[in-house]
Amino acid sequence: MSEFINIDSIADVHRLLGFGPPLHPLISVVTHVPEMNAELTDMKINFGLYFISLKGDIKGSFLYGRKSYDFEEGTIIYVAPGQVVTVNEYPVLDFSGWTLFFHPDLIRQYNLGQSIKNYSYFKYDITEALQLSDKEKTCLSRFIEEIKNEISQHLDKHSQTLIVHNLEAILKYSDRFYERQFLTRTPHHSDLVIRFSEFLDDCFESNQLPSNGPPTVTQCGEALNMSGHYLSDLLKNETGKSIKEHIHLKLIDVAKLKLLNSSLSISEIAYGLGFDYPQNFSKLFKVKTGFSPSDYRTHLCKSAIL
Repeated sequence: MSEFINIDSIADVHRLLGFGPPLHPLISVVTHVPEMNAELTDMKINFGLYFISLKGDIKGSFLYGRKSYDFEEGTIIYVAPGQVVTVNEYPVLDFSGWTLFFHPDLIRQYNLGQSIKNYSYFKYDITEALQLSDKEKTCLSRFIEEIKNEISQHLDKHSQTLIVHNLEAILKYSDRFYERQFLTRTPHHSDLVIRFSEFLDDCFESNQLPSNGPPTVTQCGEALNMSGHYLSDLLKNETGKSIKEHIHLKLIDVAKLKLLNSSLSISEIAYGLGFDYPQNFSKLFKVKTGFSPSDYRTHLCKSAIL
């Protein structure tokens, strides 16, 4: 049975890896070196930290969520607090990579403390890691070196601001590089858009909607063997609409058909679409169409008669 370890501080990271005390209590850049503790096999690690890890030519594997990830090429992964990493086989490092750990307290007083939730790749599965070109690796490594320099110097009133500035630059460039990855895989992604559309059609044509409700973002991702957040970003890039927007559009389309082609009450239509409360359905319908369900039915019926 795997040993369970909680990592809640930068000091915990250094103890786990066999390093000395950290130079900064809230952030550390770990360069992959032979001195790293290799006794990490067969354990589950619950991180209370963010970490960003650049992997070079590495052999080995671990689990992230329910999926296994092996290192076959240079990648960068992003993990948010609350995630559990299961190490089955300790990676054999090539010593060309690095891992940046930082505590949420580092960014709480900065705008990044709020905006970091918008970097959705922290919620991707590990199998959806970012594949970096050599030029992109160099770009991110430049900011890592700036952070290392700030950490290694005597800390002053400017240190934390400069560290957070470089950290935010890493995240913004990562956003750009993920968008590039989406674009370079367009043929594959176009196929996924079709498969998602078919999945959505199947969900709304099934008899499970009243009891199960519309599919969630997570369920949509699982149906296509990826995280819901990754699929949502992919759809946004390909179609301009997120998973939730696609689901809402489908709900409204089906609702319009029922409103105009059946004698079902508004409540019956709402329950049939999986809403627990009819008022929630009516609110969504009005936001998306500008009409309440009853006004839409009356307005369209009168237009048809005229």
